[in-house]
Amino acid sequence: MILQNVVWTIALVGMGLVALGFIHVIIQAGKPADQDATRKSTRTAHALQAWLFVVLFVGFVAGSWATLRHFPIPPQHDTLDAQQVVDVVGRQWSWQMTPTTVKAGSVVEFRVTSDDVNHGFALYAPDGLIVTQSQAMPGYTNKLLHTFKEPGTYTVQCLEYCGLGHAPMKTTLQVVAAKGE
Repeated sequence: MILQNVVWTIALVGMGLVALGFIHVIIQAGKPADQDATRKSTRTAHALQAWLFVVLFVGFVAGSWATLRHFPIPPQHDTLDAQQVVDVVGRQWSWQMTPTTVKAGSVVEFRVTSDDVNHGFALYAPDGLIVTQSQAMPGYTNKLLHTFKEPGTYTVQCLEYCGLGHAPMKTTLQVVAAKGE
């Protein structure tokens, strides 16, 4: 089952349970209650609140772990084991990349920073689909690992509005076949 369908199912079941809770409260609202019934009702409500909190908390932790564990965020302050390194500097309104050619099939470390304002470093495959992205921030270097599977001309664009020249802020990265392929 697709993750989006699972999330929708969980959301719909949750909304249904909330609706049932409201219906129960509406039905019980007109009935007179003695003190014992009030205490029992209060204890039941507190127990339900505690269980609901536990279920929601466990669901949040499990959902966060299940979806975020796949993100390829490398350690930012350690030396990475990449066969190729590309230094990327964003500035209004251009990208400076050194080198501009990498080999397919091996890990590339992108060291992304900015000279002026925040930029969104986005790498697009030759078919126009986004491959990976990171934030380019002044005074900080983000490290990003990616392995290119296919040779071709990849486009780098800015994803964050950075001024009047934002739209044409593009450059290319050539990915060539490794020797022997």
